[in-house]
Amino acid sequence: MTHPIRALEDQDEPALLRDQFRQLLRYRALLATGVVLGLLGGGWLALSGEASYTATGEVFVRNATSDPFATGASADKGINIGSERQTAVSDAVGTIAAKSLAGGGDRVEVGKLLTGLQVTNPPNTLVLRFSYTGRTPALAKQRAEALADAYLEIRRERTENSIDNMVDGYRAQLKPLTEQRDKLAASAGTSGDDVTSARANLVVAISELSRKISELRALDTTPGYLNKKPVAPEKPSGAGLPLLLGLGGVVGLALGLLLSWVRLVFDPAVRSTRELVRSLGAPLLGTLPRERGSADVLLAIGRSGSRLAEEYRAVAFRLAYDPSFEERRRVLVTAPRGDNEAAAAAAVNLAAAFAEMGRDVLLVEADLRTPALARDLGPAVQGRPRWAAEGDDRAWPSDSRTNVDVPGSGAFTLVAGRRVENVPRALTSAPVGRIVAGADRPGAVVIVLAPPVLSYADAVALIDRVEGVVVVCDPREVHRSDLERIREIIGAAGGTVLGTLLHPGRSRLERRSRKKKAGRRRSGEGGPGNDGQAGRGGSEGPEHTGDPTETLGLRTFDTPASRR
Repeated sequence: MTHPIRALEDQDEPALLRDQFRQLLRYRALLATGVVLGLLGGGWLALSGEASYTATGEVFVRNATSDPFATGASADKGINIGSERQTAVSDAVGTIAAKSLAGGGDRVEVGKLLTGLQVTNPPNTLVLRFSYTGRTPALAKQRAEALADAYLEIRRERTENSIDNMVDGYRAQLKPLTEQRDKLAASAGTSGDDVTSARANLVVAISELSRKISELRALDTTPGYLNKKPVAPEKPSGAGLPLLLGLGGVVGLALGLLLSWVRLVFDPAVRSTRELVRSLGAPLLGTLPRERGSADVLLAIGRSGSRLAEEYRAVAFRLAYDPSFEERRRVLVTAPRGDNEAAAAAAVNLAAAFAEMGRDVLLVEADLRTPALARDLGPAVQGRPRWAAEGDDRAWPSDSRTNVDVPGSGAFTLVAGRRVENVPRALTSAPVGRIVAGADRPGAVVIVLAPPVLSYADAVALIDRVEGVVVVCDPREVHRSDLERIREIIGAAGGTVLGTLLHPGRSRLERRSRKKKAGRRRSGEGGPGNDGQAGRGGSEGPEHTGDPTETLGLRTFDTPASRR
């Protein structure tokens, strides 16, 4: 029992994540550019910036107290460490520190002095950490110490000012009480309970105010202690060259990923095989590996140890057991647009793979605009087409059959294409219909190679006879809109996309090399008045040397005059 080829599931979360990661890795140039820019930026920051030194001092903050050794005394009573930190970075502290530094010859403005200062508070402590960054170790030490001393000085001044203000207030209250007491003392001869009671109350009030003044005068106004005195640093502060390079590399990688994501969003090409399957509405039949030495050889099957040949065999087996193909045994091989060489290689190797299975295979080259199969197959073609030898004037595909020998695998029949005046008429002619109908014979398989489906309508003209279509494309070049359009065109014409076959494509150097070889071939074989194939357009027939490549494609264009 056979089952139809199914597309990949869309809800496989790990697969989706892998696909997204692979999609970003497609743009390795952008990733490398981002990393290089990050490293260059980190190196520039490390080498261009001036060396800076940081000196640190720590100040313990305390309140004024009368008896610091008393039981239950709390050093942090009434201290708001956040407010003290704001005081430490205020202009008042900076002004006092600037005056102190000016006395030592370091004249600096308050704003510039406070620029290099950073005051922090370690958690759960009453300690303020003064960190100052300067150009030299001595400068950093001197200014950090001056700022810490200025903070302690201004805090002492504020505490003493508060005590003086409170003492003045108590004295202002004490003065009228003293005057009243003196008046009562002057009238000492007057007797009475009221006078005695008032005098006693005044004495008590005066004693209480005097006690408070005495306590304020006895307070310890030490604002704090310099627990850690700033010292001159031995090494520059800040991130070094290794750290900046590492940070630059991380930031550059993030930048590269961002650029890759933006490029991915606006890239019209297919992002992944999953998206290709979804856009085309057909399964992925296989992915052809890149193999050395296969660029100039069309037929891969027959070479021992070829991974490319094994992939073609796997694709042929998948098609052979596909119910849609098994019913009609006809397949049309085409490309979306552009170069048709990959589709030609796929058609030839699929024909060889089916021949290897023992099928009676007929390969029809329906690319009548740039026919090249017979020439590219070269010595594999056994026998030459009679239309080239006899010079008859019958239209294609009459008498254009040749046998192609696959070493160690068998042979298949090739109906080689050739240039005609009216391509649509030739493709929809009755002889072509009879050739395609040969697939109805038991054990027969017909493979039709058509030009790119989006470049010409030739493939569409054949879909009513060859329903199954295999699309051969390069995933890096084909667009999602192209695949969707192909699916709509083939579906509207009554065909079915059996699947897609991916090929690795060619690099720029390989494409340039093939263009040069094609140009040399055309300049060596063609001449004025011909179409670029050997022997065409001459007044006399060519001399055949026995090379099969010289016996193919020798017929001139079929014109109305020649048919008459």
